[in-house]
Amino acid sequence: MQIRRISAFTENGAGGNPAGVVLADSLPPASEMQRMAAEVGYSETVFAAPTTEGWMTRYFSPEAEVPFCGHATIALGAVLAAEKGNSRYRLLLQTGEIEVEASVQDGSGHATLRSLPTHSRPADDGLISEALQLFGYAPQDLDQSLPAMLMNAGASHLFVALSSRMHLSNMRYDLKSGRSFMQRHGLVTVMLAYRETERLFHARNAFASGGVLEDPATGAAAAALAGMLRDKKILSPGDMTILQGADMGRPSRIFVHFDGVEGSPVFVSGNTAKIV
Repeated sequence: MQIRRISAFTENGAGGNPAGVVLADSLPPASEMQRMAAEVGYSETVFAAPTTEGWMTRYFSPEAEVPFCGHATIALGAVLAAEKGNSRYRLLLQTGEIEVEASVQDGSGHATLRSLPTHSRPADDGLISEALQLFGYAPQDLDQSLPAMLMNAGASHLFVALSSRMHLSNMRYDLKSGRSFMQRHGLVTVMLAYRETERLFHARNAFASGGVLEDPATGAAAAALAGMLRDKKILSPGDMTILQGADMGRPSRIFVHFDGVEGSPVFVSGNTAKIV
């Protein structure tokens, strides 16, 4: 099976988050997909196979299967557009159905995914305290206007808002301890964020649950964040932008659009580039 390599959520043709993409006549056994994802070594590799209803789709990090991955979905859209034509594609996940609409020209492109429905709830004090200890932050480092939340748009994430861009740049944690923390609480990532303006966020996503210290661009968490901000009446319907990856030397830009219907799917967009 051929593995395509695509960078999703690129910024001015560079940066972004690399993903492996495998199109197959039928999905291989989970153990084979896990082996291939470990060999690719990217934070996620997506596998897709056609059915009469759409494309059966599964996502694997180097260490484990994940229920949904935004940047790999954007990368999958780019590959489908390049090989099957610019169009909207129905993706059948184990947890529900999403769509990706993509177009590619001269090796670069643009894709938009429609997420699963969103839901969120406040994080309890014990979880927040444990997260602060893991990352070495103090309570006064938090942005008190944005409460810590557990949020979901197909995968579970912890959102923690920081009071300055400097605090975000200083993110550090132990991978082994982070993996234990995320596994015990059923988290795919921890999103640390700084809100520069009402609709512009800077983010870093710890992904120890998948064996990766940090993700340069995390579409699943972006969808969950937008849904949470909308559902909790923090943001009115419209657009928002998330900048991620700059601290890793892989600047990424994620665009999100959402309507005013609580719990409804949101739309996450980004540019893509083929990795040679």
